[in-house]
Parts: sequence; structure tokens; C-alpha cells
Amino acid sequence: MKADLNTLLKPKAVAIIGASRNPDKVGNVILKNYIDGGYGGRLYPVNPNADSVLGLKAYRSVLDVPETVDVAVIAVPAQIVPGVLEECGQAKVRSLVVVSGGFAEVGETELQDRIVKIARKYGMPMIGPNCLGVMDTRSRTDTLFLPTYKITRPQVGFVSFISQSGAVGSTVLDVIAGEGFGLSKFISYGNAADLDEVDLLQYLMDDEETKVIVMYIEGIKRGKEFVELARKITRKKPVIVLKAGRTSAGSSAAHSHTAALAGDYAVQEAMFRQFGFTVANDLSELIYFSKIFASETEPRGNRIAVVTNGGGAGVLTADAIASSKRLRMAELSAKTSRALRGRMPKLVNIRMPLDLAGDADEKRYGDAITAISGDPNTDMLVIIVLYQTPGADSTVSAAIVHLKEVVDKPIVVMSTGVGYTQAQKVQLESGGVPVYDSPAALVSSLEALLEHAEYLETHK
Repeated sequence: MKADLNTLLKPKAVAIIGASRNPDKVGNVILKNYIDGGYGGRLYPVNPNADSVLGLKAYRSVLDVPETVDVAVIAVPAQIVPGVLEECGQAKVRSLVVVSGGFAEVGETELQDRIVKIARKYGMPMIGPNCLGVMDTRSRTDTLFLPTYKITRPQVGFVSFISQSGAVGSTVLDVIAGEGFGLSKFISYGNAADLDEVDLLQYLMDDEETKVIVMYIEGIKRGKEFVELARKITRKKPVIVLKAGRTSAGSSAAHSHTAALAGDYAVQEAMFRQFGFTVANDLSELIYFSKIFASETEPRGNRIAVVTNGGGAGVLTADAIASSKRLRMAELSAKTSRALRGRMPKLVNIRMPLDLAGDADEKRYGDAITAISGDPNTDMLVIIVLYQTPGADSTVSAAIVHLKEVVDKPIVVMSTGVGYTQAQKVQLESGGVPVYDSPAALVSSLEALLEHAEYLETHK
């Protein structure tokens, strides 16, 4: 299976069947994304009514393409797909991405069964139908029929995201790009008629380019195989899951969306937690949790030191920590308190949270972080930076990125705002420092990190 998915994700030759000269058509967008994204392999538009598409020679059929194709991306009406797949099989195409909709999700189960039978007859693993398909940031393969001016592609990284829903997947991709942490692979698998979540997880578990797996699923097709895989996968890398279809209304919506059998959510959530999956309750948590795991932050314990340049923000964060079942506020040692008293202005009260005052600059932040990181009573540092204040600027961001590499305690930042603040958040994120915009988001992410660490500790 791994070799087959490598063919899908790292192809040397791609045919876009249904490539159109009309810029509003899906096939045109897919071909253009390959070209604009810098894909280095060979591209073969297939359109029986065109001599060329986007400057590339077009072919009447995949049978006319002059080499064996690694991936055929199918973007034609559903009723035509079986005939196209037969031609792909005869042309010895190695794998398929069927973005076309109109199959089991609208009651056309026989049509879907037919294309699965054809794909398996010729040994062509298939993603879809009714999906966005695949994206690999390293190989530059990109079957998404979403224009790049509408959705920014994330930078190269080590988070891989599989999504049964194309719409949810595209939204999360857009947010990931804005948050600044990188992506390795994205797989939207739609109806999961052939390749399903078990196949995809199996591949990503062993993929060296994937350090964190993120999932949005609406149903699980092969429960027994999923459980067997779940026992192994979280001991190798974190898995964050958002399961839709928790209620009867949600289950019904999921079935009409991707023909998924949603199942009993309580049972599934218990299974996820039993095997060490990190469970997100909504899309915001999916992003927050992805960020903390992507930063490869390793918790040393649950005692949190808070440094801030705004008293109110510190109080709100202290409240969130006090309300947590896993975290608690650190208590500074006498030695650390004395060191801070010698470095801080008189207006700074030496206690937790440590309020550096509104004029705190790069030096004050640096002195505080250096002193507190050496305190044996502290396990992690939460640094609150309100960039709206006079002293907080890019030098503070640079200092935090530098200190992250030299101190021996994890550092997480909270910063709220847009404009200038957003630019500083990007600087921090690109330096490997996770940034959150609220105490609730930050605390829930640290809790998820600790929960995963506890699971690993008890399952050594």
C-alpha cells in the first residue's frame, strides 16, 4: 500500500482527464494549479475536443498519452467515469483520483460500486469519488480544484491532514497557511469507495515526512482494522481527530454528504481516547492542537509560569490555568525571585503571573525568560506579548525565538490582535514557537499535549 500511495502523492506523470479550456471548469483549475505550483513532472491534459489546454498539448484519450501515467485525475460527469476508468486500466494507469461527484452520496451506489470494480480489476488504487484529492508540498502535486488566489497553499512542513470532507479540508488548509506552521500532505478522500482512512493512516504512520497526523472523519468503514491500527499508530506519532456525525442530525448529514456510516460517537470517542488519539471538539481545536504538536513541544510537567506585559491578560490566563484539570500555576523558587528582583524595575511585582508592565521591551522579556526557565519549580513557560504596547516589537519576537533554542523549557506564546500583531505571530510561528490568541485556546492545547505525554508514559 505504501508504494501505491507514493505513486499517488509523488507522481512523475499526471493525466488530467476532463482538462478544460474554460477557466471556470474544475479540470482547468486543477491543471493550472499543477502548472502554477511548480510541479516538476509531466502533465497530460485529456480533452477530446481540444488540441491544447493552457499551452500544453491535449490528448483525445488517456490511451493516446505517450507514456505510462502514474496518476489520472478524473474530472468528468459521473456517468462518464466508468468508461474513462476502463480506458485508464487499458492504458496501465497506476492510480486514480476521482474528484467527480454524483455517486453514493446522492444514492448512486450501483454506479459507485461499478467504478470500484473497474479500479480493482486493473489494480489502480483510487481516491474518491466526490473529493478534492491529494496535495504533497514536497512533490508539488496538487489535485485540488480550488484556485490559489482563493486558498493559500501552506508552506512545507511535517503535519499531514486527511479529510473526508473537501470543504472542511480546504478551510483547514487555508487556516494552516495563515497560522504559519507547515504541511506535508493533504488527502481528501470523499466517499472512500476504495482507499479509506485505514489505508491512509497506515501509509502516514510509516511516512518519514509526517510527524503529526490530523484527521477529519465522518465515518469508519472498517472498524476492526481501524482498531488494530490505532493500537500502533499513536506510539509512533500524534494523531488528532475531529469526528463529525455525533448526533442523529449530524449522522444523517454525513450520510448525504459522503455516504459515510457515522456510527455511535460515544463508542468511537472512547476508542479514540483509549488508543491515545487527541480528540478535537471543533475546527478551532483541530487547528490549535495541530499547532502545538507541530512545534514538537515536549512537556516537562504541568507547572506553568506566565510572563506578561498586560496585567488583565495575565489574570485571564491564570484563571484558565486554575480551571484546568491538568495544569497548575508554577510557584517561583526564592532563588529565582531574588534574581528577578535584581533585574526588574521596582514597579514589577515578583509573583505569578509575572507582569513586566506595559513598557516591557526585549531586554526585560529576555531577563525574565532566562531567569524563570532555570527554575526547578517551572515546567513550561507561557509568554504573553501584547504588541499594542510601546516596548513590544519585532525585537521581542526575535528574542523569544532565540531563547526557545537555548533554554531547556518549552515556550508557548499568547498574543491577540491583527495587523502588526499578526506579522509578529508569523515571525514567531516560523521560528517554531506556537502562538495562541486566547487563554482558552492555549490552555486546551497544553492539556492535549500533556494528555498525549501521559498516554505515552503509561504505554511504554
